[in-house]
Amino acid sequence: MMSEEQLKKDEQYMRKALVEAEDALREGEIPIGAVVVCRDRIISRAHNLTETLCDVTAHAEMLAITSAANALGGKYLTECTLYVTVEPCTMCAGAIGWAQIPRIVYGASDDKRGYHGIAPKAMHPKATVIGGILEEECSQLMKDFFKSRR
Repeated sequence: MMSEEQLKKDEQYMRKALVEAEDALREGEIPIGAVVVCRDRIISRAHNLTETLCDVTAHAEMLAITSAANALGGKYLTECTLYVTVEPCTMCAGAIGWAQIPRIVYGASDDKRGYHGIAPKAMHPKATVIGGILEEECSQLMKDFFKSRR
């Protein structure tokens, strides 16, 4: 069971990830945002840039992991928490696992592309994954984006 204090922190950081997702939306990208937190400090922020960079791997999580590793000077993010507005895909879950991020918090589930349905063991085996934080806000951004595209 999560403490009330931890839930408040998770919501606070998820709101920062939502700001990133909104930036992505304004740039015509799929609105997914991520932040990496280490010792109660945001060390990286990112949002999807697949269109901007013409790079299918430029997902918010991938960019946030690279930036966090650079900030810390090492490839393992063993003291960090990743906050992302949508459940990571298999590619991102693999990268999260390789970076050994011990705690992953996401907002909306992704029934089509989320790692749970495709590769549930992609994350590091000791990782704690928490879904559903600010789920409605995260989900609504995605719904609005895809509705506007149809």
